[in-house]
Amino acid sequence: MKTLTFILSFTLVTAAAVGQRRGAGFPPGTIVDLSYPFDSETVYWPTAEAFHLEKDFEGVTGKGFYYSAYKYSAAEHGGTHLDAPVHFSQGHHTVDQIPLEQLMGSGILVDVTKQCENNSDYQVTTGDFLAWEKKHGKMATGSILLLRTGFGRFYPDRMRYLGTEGRGPEAVAGLHFPGLHPEAARWLTANRSIKAIGLDTASIDYGQSTLFESHRILFDKNIPAFENVANLDRLPPKGFSVIALPMKIKGGSGAPLRILAILA
Repeated sequence: MKTLTFILSFTLVTAAAVGQRRGAGFPPGTIVDLSYPFDSETVYWPTAEAFHLEKDFEGVTGKGFYYSAYKYSAAEHGGTHLDAPVHFSQGHHTVDQIPLEQLMGSGILVDVTKQCENNSDYQVTTGDFLAWEKKHGKMATGSILLLRTGFGRFYPDRMRYLGTEGRGPEAVAGLHFPGLHPEAARWLTANRSIKAIGLDTASIDYGQSTLFESHRILFDKNIPAFENVANLDRLPPKGFSVIALPMKIKGGSGAPLRILAILA
């Protein structure tokens, strides 16, 4: 009887432990990939080096088994990537210094596609944020804020996505795409507490910016930015989680980013 009691007790304890592990597992929900692949079509800033993939070996070896290996090169800032605060703020976080807790958490989506439909130079305003809050409540502390301009539908068509197909320094003047207004960036840092911000264009500052003020305002507060974020049309205004993990480049000002959302 004692042996039977022990076996039953052990079974119940084990079942409870398994249940706890299952309950503490990966959060349930639909996973949405918010990253573009890196390939020959990846969009980079006109002055940046594009993505290159070279084959070291691909095929069957002399010993009869298949093997492949490649090497790649690219600028930090291109495709779906992270801007580290040090990119525009000396002495602030490099890519490897950003706390992991700051790169994952509850997400919110502010949709300004209507405002951008006929204005490729649109800058997201404080009013856009207040209008979102009127419908959905105040932005929760520690949120990851994503801005949908609708320009993701043009990727990777450089002419429609960037406003120019040109390359080199002279092409920068031809950039036209939406971004975040500096006054809205200043309002966010003074009145809300977000972990990070991202959007579906090539820069958190709009294409015609020459001073990159929104970068500077956000990065001075160690708030990183995600640029060229994909599939924002698949996200609701709130009720999802974000995980954004960049390549851990020591001392880097930016890095390729694999970012995803989990819909509740």
